Amino acid sequence: MRVFKQLVRFGWEQALSCLFPVVIFASLALTKIIPLPFLPRYDWLLLICLLMQWWMVRSGLETRDELKVITLFHIIGLTLEVFKVHMGSWSYPEEGFFKVFGVPLYSGFMYASVASYLCQAWRRLKVELVKWPPFLAVVPLAAAIYLNFFTHHFWIDIRWWLSALVIIVFWKSWVTYEVGGTRYRMPIALSFVLIGFFIWVAENIATFFGAWQYPNQTVAWSLVHLGKVSSWLLLVIVSFLIVATLKLVKRKNSKSVDTSQFF
Repeated sequence: MRVFKQLVRFGWEQALSCLFPVVIFASLALTKIIPLPFLPRYDWLLLICLLMQWWMVRSGLETRDELKVITLFHIIGLTLEVFKVHMGSWSYPEEGFFKVFGVPLYSGFMYASVASYLCQAWRRLKVELVKWPPFLAVVPLAAAIYLNFFTHHFWIDIRWWLSALVIIVFWKSWVTYEVGGTRYRMPIALSFVLIGFFIWVAENIATFFGAWQYPNQTVAWSLVHLGKVSSWLLLVIVSFLIVATLKLVKRKNSKSVDTSQFF
């Protein structure tokens, strides 16, 4: 019985943490089914995302520090989108006033929603890091993973080497979290895999409602290739490393918090 209650509590906290992504998916579905007047669909999605972001900060669901992190992810994601669309990896075929090099500005919020989830879950579940690797190992690894999304178009794809390196670097690292007053722990590498898989599931929902379109979905929608899980896995790792590094730096700079447990 207690296990069931803990699962319900955990699911509820996760659901609250996913508020921003849920709004995005609901907006994708709504605008796909019901054509809205005056503006193209992509622009309506941008407006909804902006209003949602404003409301979350205004209501206190997100802090100003979290907004800075989310904005950083918006820029990182939009840069990646522009490059990938240029290389023909996927496309945004619908019209829109607010598009940059063929990429609607709302697309950056899909990456920002991942950061929003991480920040929300971190705070709600009181996440702590155990045996976190040194800064000089984490930052170059995150940079290499992000750059590989670009360079593999012109050079060899080293994603599997990077994945192996992640396992080596984080072999002894754990994440602990609290549910109903009880603390649990999980290997960080496993948390990467789980989040990456569920984002792949979300990607299938997003493409079904026309958030973007892969070349094999031009004629009719089809399931996103399972191999994309590896791409999302690496992107989740980059997202997690950025959020974790920023939080640890902030704690280290705070005299009132002892951060020795993280190193």
